[in-house]
Amino acid sequence: MSAKTIEDKDISLIIGKILRWGVYLALTVTSIGGLIYLINQHGQTSMQHSVFIENDENLWTLIKLTVHGVLKGDGLSIIELGILLLIATPLTRVIFSLWAFYKEKDRMYVTITILVLFIITISILTGFGG
Repeated sequence: MSAKTIEDKDISLIIGKILRWGVYLALTVTSIGGLIYLINQHGQTSMQHSVFIENDENLWTLIKLTVHGVLKGDGLSIIELGILLLIATPLTRVIFSLWAFYKEKDRMYVTITILVLFIITISILTGFGG
């Protein structure tokens, strides 16, 4: 009995599904957050919540504040969660690719993927707040 190997076609299909469903999930969460935000505004024109992209917060503070707001049902926090899910989608793809290349024992692509993951991690950790 031989172990089933992962084929390139299988990897491509799974990566496509990861990207597609990640975008669908982010779109759904963001749309729900937008509806909640619009329903709760009742015609108010001033924004009481600033958009997180303009804040100088680190990633962990942003995630903590977003989760806290989501648990309270804040529409803008739910929108922020959708944006974070959209950011996490390609990151998930890179992590899956790393696993797939490792299973295929493709050292060159494992090394390249680790380098890409390292660059993404450094960018995420240092990109917020300057």
